[in-house]
Amino acid sequence: MAAAFRKAAKSRQREHRERSQPGFRKHLGLLEKKKDYKLRADDYRKKQDYLRALRKKALEKNPDEFYYKMTRVKLQDGVHVIKETKEEVTPEQLKLMRTQDVKYIEMKRVAEVKKIERLKSELHLLDFQGKQKNKHTFFFDTKKEVEQFDIATHLRTAPELVDRVFNRPTIETLQKEKVKGVTQQIRLKRIAKERQKQYNCLTQRIEREKKLFVIAQKIQTRKDLLVRRALGPSPPPPPPPPLVKVLAETISAVCKSTPVKMSAPQGQWFEPVSVTLTVLKCSLIKKGNKGLISQCFGTAEGRIGLHMNFIA
Repeated sequence: MAAAFRKAAKSRQREHRERSQPGFRKHLGLLEKKKDYKLRADDYRKKQDYLRALRKKALEKNPDEFYYKMTRVKLQDGVHVIKETKEEVTPEQLKLMRTQDVKYIEMKRVAEVKKIERLKSELHLLDFQGKQKNKHTFFFDTKKEVEQFDIATHLRTAPELVDRVFNRPTIETLQKEKVKGVTQQIRLKRIAKERQKQYNCLTQRIEREKKLFVIAQKIQTRKDLLVRRALGPSPPPPPPPPLVKVLAETISAVCKSTPVKMSAPQGQWFEPVSVTLTVLKCSLIKKGNKGLISQCFGTAEGRIGLHMNFIA
């Protein structure tokens, strides 16, 4: 009972109020209380402890010690800053990123195609330019009917509606029925503006779809080249057949210093096929010398056929 009485008495006692700053000290601000002093003192003590720990660490530092972090840190304006290292991307990761890029672009392109189809279904007169594209042929019996032919009279419509291939009412229909739809110029202009806006949007989406297709093709080509590079170089071609080097000295010795015109530069390797030599003004080489030249080019693998073209 006593405890309950004390609690009830505290609820009715006068509220304790701390003294505020006196009037002649109001220029100093609010009067500092104990809780304010404690916050300030704790902050000061924390900073002093941190400075004391830094001084101790500087005194006990070994100048020869090494940390692995030193390789990734540089000193910039007196502050240690971690160096920016480039992330090494493996070929597998690069291939995966290219694949994700291709899939994302293809998804966007398919979305654009669907939007284009929806706009085309709404704007069913997109390809109509106000003129008849199809050829309409009229048949007549006499030439006089052709000369007197009037398309508006023949179609029984107004001359202003001749070029229309759709919704082309006759004169009787125009006289009997009233014009349906919007007839106010303000609303007509608004509708025309909205239609033109949709046409522009459709044109932009078509261009965007083409660009996305080109980008997807380029990324796919880079991906294919990356795969080909990862597989390594292509195997070397099979070794060529035995080669015979044509020496200009041998030809000069056989021809006795006669100028010879060859079908390839000097020192080039010829495959074992027919070699054509053109001898200019060769009066010294006779039929017997052909065998000598053939013996000079004979090899273990076979002989090279020589076709001598003599020019007078």
